Amino acid sequence: MDFARLAQSRSSCLRRKVGAVIIKDRMVLATGYNGAPKGVVHCEQAGCIRQELGVPSGQRHELCRGLHAEQNAIIQAAYHGVSICGATLYCTVRPCVICVKMIINAGITQVNFLGHYDDPLAQSMADDAGLALVCLESQQDVSTAGGES
Repeated sequence: MDFARLAQSRSSCLRRKVGAVIIKDRMVLATGYNGAPKGVVHCEQAGCIRQELGVPSGQRHELCRGLHAEQNAIIQAAYHGVSICGATLYCTVRPCVICVKMIINAGITQVNFLGHYDDPLAQSMADDAGLALVCLESQQDVSTAGGES
């Protein structure tokens, strides 16, 4: 989880800083943090669209400049041609339903997370697919900057 926290420190999101790391056979395969795509102005400079529009946490994910940490970790693995099938993802916050769908299709078998993000559909889909979502609450030391990105 320390690697996920390190990735979290690079986040450029103004509402919530999240980090993720994908591990297999005790090796780091990919990392990610929430923030804008390469070459796109980050929220730290451009401001937060979701904040300006008053969008509540967990709604209208498309109204955001950034990608979630889990998405960026999966994309990084794909970009570098690294198979993550059978891997475990560590994340500083419980994944949303959008990320859970990507995690399932990427072949990741378990997600260990800190911090809660209430998304019943994400849990239901994880259960259906046999994806283990494991809360490591006792290790919680997550710094957030507000609501969900």
